Parts: sequence; C-alpha cells; structure tokens
Amino acid sequence: MTTKPSVLRADARRNRERILETAVRAFSEQGPDVAIDTIAKASGVGSATLYRHFPTREALVEAAYRNELARVCDSATQLLAEHAPDRALRLWMDRFIDYLAAKQGMADALRAAIASGADPFAETLERLGTALGTLLRAGADSGLLRPDVDPFDVGFGLAGVALITSAPDQRERAGRILDLLLDGLRHGAGKSAST
Repeated sequence: MTTKPSVLRADARRNRERILETAVRAFSEQGPDVAIDTIAKASGVGSATLYRHFPTREALVEAAYRNELARVCDSATQLLAEHAPDRALRLWMDRFIDYLAAKQGMADALRAAIASGADPFAETLERLGTALGTLLRAGADSGLLRPDVDPFDVGFGLAGVALITSAPDQRERAGRILDLLLDGLRHGAGKSAST
C-alpha cells in the first residue's frame, strides 16, 4: 500500500514559516554561524521541531532562501489581482528589492551552503523570469506597458538598482530609480509594433 505525502498541519505550517522568517533574519544579522538553537528559540519552537523540518544547517539556509524567492515570485499574481498591471509591477519591484536585500544579508550563509553541495539558486532565474514575464505581459496586454521588453533585462536592471542602493538609508533613492524604470517601461505603451 502506498501512502500519499502528508500535507503539513496548520500549526506545523506556521512553525515552518516562523522558522524560515527567523532564519533569514538571523543569518542576515548574525552571520552563517548563528547557532541553530538560537534560531529555534527565536522562532518559538524547540530544536527538535526545527530539525524535524530542516535536518541540517544547509537545508535550513536553502529553504530560507527559497522561501524568500517564492514570496516575491508568488506575489506577482496576487498583485495583479488587486492592482492595475503597471501599479502591480511597481509594487512587485519594491518586493524584489527587499528580496535582494535579504539575499545579500544571507550571502555568507548561502556561500557556506553552496560549499557543502547545496544549490539554492537552481530555480532562481526561471522563477523570477516567469514572475516578471507575467507582470510585463499583463501590462502590455492592457496597453499600460510597452510590449517589447525582455523580463530578464528588467530583472538585471532591478538588480543593479538594488546593488547601488543597498544601504537602508538609500531606500528613498531606490524608489525614485524604480519610478524612472517604470516610466521607461510605460514609454511607447499602447502603440502597435509597426509604429
């Protein structure tokens, strides 16, 4: 008899989510060597609960990173359901900058995980490209954004913005640059490809 993979109970899902959020913060603020017990305690769970979800430090680092990636990528659909496509894209840009800040904060922990054989970035470009593509297509289909934009070009532009405005006191500047980028994506919107 085969068994179906069990779905996490609601309390187990909440525990897992708290652990991942706490891990991102801990690895970002305290570095890759932060004690796993410290993360468990800050998450409000016991060490055994943490290890049940993530048997190794590397598994925790990889899962924390992938959770941040999923949050930003999965938010594209939600934002499109709640906002006009150009506004959804602009709000997503802010989330992308936050995701890159978390990734940068976790850089040492991610490098340690990679050195041990993990590959947390295996799906990153594909998932980000899909999310951005969804937002850009919706904007082009509505006539609010130009139709001739490669999602990866926009993604690399966003990464550049994040790189030069990574300090918390540069967040306002990042917002202004993102507004300029969005204005560029609106330029020529609604015109046919032949004009």
